[in-house]
Amino acid sequence: MTSSWVNQAIEKIDADFQRSADTHLIKLDTPNLSGIDIYLKDESTHPTGSLKHRLARSLFLYALCNGWIKENTTVIESSSGSTAVSEAYFARLLGLPFIAVMPSSTAKKKIQQIEFYGGQCHFVDHSSKIYAESERLAKELDGHYMDQFTYAERATDWRGNNNIANSIFNQMEREQHSIPSWVVMSPGTGGTSATIGRYIRYQRLATKLCVVDPENSVFFDYFNTGNADITCTNGSKIEGIGRPRVEPSFIPGVVDEMRKIPDPASLATINWLEKIIGRKTGPSTGTNLYGALQLASEMAERGETGSIVTLICDSGERYLDTYYDAQWITDNIGDLTPYNNALAHFSETSVLNCPAAK
Repeated sequence: MTSSWVNQAIEKIDADFQRSADTHLIKLDTPNLSGIDIYLKDESTHPTGSLKHRLARSLFLYALCNGWIKENTTVIESSSGSTAVSEAYFARLLGLPFIAVMPSSTAKKKIQQIEFYGGQCHFVDHSSKIYAESERLAKELDGHYMDQFTYAERATDWRGNNNIANSIFNQMEREQHSIPSWVVMSPGTGGTSATIGRYIRYQRLATKLCVVDPENSVFFDYFNTGNADITCTNGSKIEGIGRPRVEPSFIPGVVDEMRKIPDPASLATINWLEKIIGRKTGPSTGTNLYGALQLASEMAERGETGSIVTLICDSGERYLDTYYDAQWITDNIGDLTPYNNALAHFSETSVLNCPAAK
């Protein structure tokens, strides 16, 4: 028998969803890509400031309906930041204790936001250690390990009318190229790319899904080799995406193409984007958009027309002391010049020549 507390918890989450408006779809001004339109779905406008707000909502509903979360259950999550911020929000909404297990290198602003929502931060020295430590804490505290990396792809209803894919295609209905040639997404858990890819196939759409991976991440190699045992010693420097192991929620069968995006390209792209839309975005947005611009360049070279949709995953205000700090970039990422030059030429020529990863 379902407890009254679980009923009330689900009602609170549903009410929160009802109060939320959909996120905007922004059309970029790219006059030199004649006949090719690029759109950014702005997920930074969610109450917790990122794409992960959708995931956190789905994970809580999934866990509640499965009987994993009850009144006073301590919720534990392994996260590099944004998912933990969003889960802390929902934990506070339900009056539950929340602990985020994260690398010590996580952006300070994200840590502050988790704590603002009443969550605790538990640090490990490398991203590969977050899984075991989360499991240990859940067992020790008799809590629930949310495990976004396993459950992201199954917690979201990809056939339903409340997922991000459905929102994208509804918002594109009145555009000139209403069915996008491509949707571009970067993987953290792999849950969003799974949702988008499944939805495209379920709706029998001509759209293709391109997944863009940062450096120091195994998804690209897994996609090309099929070896699920691949691991990476170094962690991704693009916070929120890229993983040192193949996550269960990453579904390669729904992906049409993968690209490896150099870290300097991601950072150069967010600087370029700021000049166009007048605000800062997170580094994974740069990864997404650089891949979209590569595809647009290739379409232009072939004389094709169409549209490409990608995502603004979160705001750049969370990263002022890292990805928007010149000294940090020099110390951790390196020279952005080749990519700055490629993006500068975008406004001067009809085709953007975006270098690929070496």
